[in-house]
Amino acid sequence: MARIIIGMQMYTLRDFCRTEEDIARTLDRVKDIGYRVIQASGMARIEASRLKELLEQRSLSVCSTHTGYSDIVNETDRVIAEHRLLGCEAIMCPGLPGELHNAEGYQKVARDFARVLPKVKDAGLRLGYHNHAIELERYQGKTGLEILLENCPGLEAEIDTYWIQHGGGDPAAWIEKYAGRVSEVHVKDMGIIKNKQVMPPIGTGNLNWSRIIQACQKAGVHFCLVEMDTPTVEPFEAIRISLENLKSWGLVTQ
Repeated sequence: MARIIIGMQMYTLRDFCRTEEDIARTLDRVKDIGYRVIQASGMARIEASRLKELLEQRSLSVCSTHTGYSDIVNETDRVIAEHRLLGCEAIMCPGLPGELHNAEGYQKVARDFARVLPKVKDAGLRLGYHNHAIELERYQGKTGLEILLENCPGLEAEIDTYWIQHGGGDPAAWIEKYAGRVSEVHVKDMGIIKNKQVMPPIGTGNLNWSRIIQACQKAGVHFCLVEMDTPTVEPFEAIRISLENLKSWGLVTQ
């Protein structure tokens, strides 16, 4: 079985990361629960050098960040320098401005990413795009996500299991579709409470996790990143339950 590392997507804990002191306390709790890898996102503005110190003090590492589209394409050198300082493996774009969610917009973004990709790769980093449901809208038979990835072959897909399902897709099938181009996955369950879709701890909702984990193994995923935009239980308890379930399925923390 290929080794897949469990990580903590810090956006889940954004309400506990509003100051540098909050970030330090939250990282302590994340480590105590058992995580050893994070994805940096949703935290208060903090210098990369200071975040590196906080992580090193706790023997934590950061596999990637969520960095805005504009910063990636317009401030590429700074973004690369910060990621190399942090020891990241990848830069992940979390989404796009609304006006770009159309066929022409996805093609433009693909061109912009293709322009900066050589520099990103030369720095030893990967560049990826994180989907929500909106990228599964179709334009003359192709989804926005397909248009983006087909027009920028070097771009990775950071598949989000909840949002693929929300958009009417099969998370495992999408992970397998981009095998070799999906080093990180957002693992996020989907459940129903009072007839509304919710994000419960991983393994307590209705997604087919045995199939998803099998797809991750097949596709060469390196990191499965725990995320709940709005957890259905106390956030730290939600990430603890998620971690334990993922470990029981054969994933590891480092």
